[in-house]
Amino acid sequence: MPQSFKPRGKHLIAGEWVGGEKTFASDPVTGPTYDFAVGSAAEVDKAAKAAEEAFWTYGATSRADRAAFLRAIADEIEARAEAITEIATQESGLPEARINGERGRTTGQLRLFASHIEKGDYLDRRHDPANPDRQPAPKPDLKLMQLPIGPVGVFGASNFPLAFSTAGGDTASALAAGCPVVVKGHQAHPGTGEIVAEAIEAAIRKIGQHPGVFSLVQSNIREAGEALVTHPLIRAIGFTGSTGGGRALFNLAQARPEPIPFYGELGSINPQFLLPAALAARGEKIAEGWAASLTMGVGQFCTNPGVAIALDGSDVETFLDAAQIALQKIAEQPMLTAGIAQAYRTGRDKVIGLNCVRSRLASKAEGRHAGPDLLETTGEEWLSNPALHEEVFGPFGIVVRAKNEDEMREIARRVEGQLTCTLHMDDADTALAASLMPILQRKAGRLIANGFPTGVEVSDAMMHGGPYPASTNASTTSVGTLAIRRFLRPVAYQDMPASLLPGDLQGL
Repeated sequence: MPQSFKPRGKHLIAGEWVGGEKTFASDPVTGPTYDFAVGSAAEVDKAAKAAEEAFWTYGATSRADRAAFLRAIADEIEARAEAITEIATQESGLPEARINGERGRTTGQLRLFASHIEKGDYLDRRHDPANPDRQPAPKPDLKLMQLPIGPVGVFGASNFPLAFSTAGGDTASALAAGCPVVVKGHQAHPGTGEIVAEAIEAAIRKIGQHPGVFSLVQSNIREAGEALVTHPLIRAIGFTGSTGGGRALFNLAQARPEPIPFYGELGSINPQFLLPAALAARGEKIAEGWAASLTMGVGQFCTNPGVAIALDGSDVETFLDAAQIALQKIAEQPMLTAGIAQAYRTGRDKVIGLNCVRSRLASKAEGRHAGPDLLETTGEEWLSNPALHEEVFGPFGIVVRAKNEDEMREIARRVEGQLTCTLHMDDADTALAASLMPILQRKAGRLIANGFPTGVEVSDAMMHGGPYPASTNASTTSVGTLAIRRFLRPVAYQDMPASLLPGDLQGL
């Protein structure tokens, strides 16, 4: 296809590009502005009904057919590589290298899930053979496996226009499970969402899937999102976004006449615990790595390490000086939306207004741009001010000076649920690290030693989730092959004739 793209500005519903009377304008950092149809409850209803109709066939497709479909989507995305990069960089302001890497992650996730379902392990097939002679009662024949739950609603994420949006991890895992998907596109990157939807549509036609297996509804109003969560045919929701927005949608999902799972990834400050031997030996190096991680993508990562906790002393001062020098070298950059930039400044100013922090570096960026901010406080102040625990989405870092090991452990106990917690440690720190581990294991979905949480490996063993408010379900992940479990449910078959069993259970 030609490597240029002008959006239609329409929804994709059951294989048809559909417009509407109302439109909203995109707000790119660079490049042209386009108008997009405003989706409402009516468009969501059409998409959900098409997904339900598709589920009768798609939910029963073979693993091989679904794997072929996932790989076809990946191929079609790659066929549009240059055009995707062009419009995604324009809409998000993210550099080409970041978009190209994210596109590779998106296609890699699709292919990973294709290989995963071909193996069949995710089905968790079990068989308890019958024993008619068992006393005092015969034992029935029982077979069990995982089945797809039905149509899934997915919300595009502002900070990942590819990997967590139209064909991102939630969509890939739901389609792999056998669930049709209705995506509510994010208004920050509607053109990117449309071109990826075009790739999925091409894969549907190529493989011969039911057109209702995927729909994209564009919108910049709450009605569409609320309609998706509350539609009676939608069986689960995948969401990545703010704590406030996610919690409101979670409440709607639970208030339905028939509540459904809401898999929301919300807020996380991803604390770094800087243990004394490591800080003394390589504090400047740790500070430089922290600064780079803190400002990656203008701090707009869910795994952004916003808080560093260390024992007070001269080594903390060395760390702060090095972090300040490193952060001063970071130029102001545009954030994903003007609203996110304003929310960043509001959150930062709220913390500064507590009068219990000292500013080491203050950004003067305005408008859509942001620069790094660095603050420090004491462990006592951090423990007594819950507002210091809240995520400030952007390049915001705060260093907490703990007066002793007991206070460091108390800080760990008071940390809310997190996606990640990190220990920077040397061998001499093992005893303190060991005392922190039982606490941190209860706090986060991923624990890291001597690294930084930005950069989430997409693999079998990855866990990207955690206790609330990091996510709304601490037992699940939104990254890695385990994510497929969110969109499956176990079904047992008792004394069922082989001719009536699902194909994946026959012969077990």
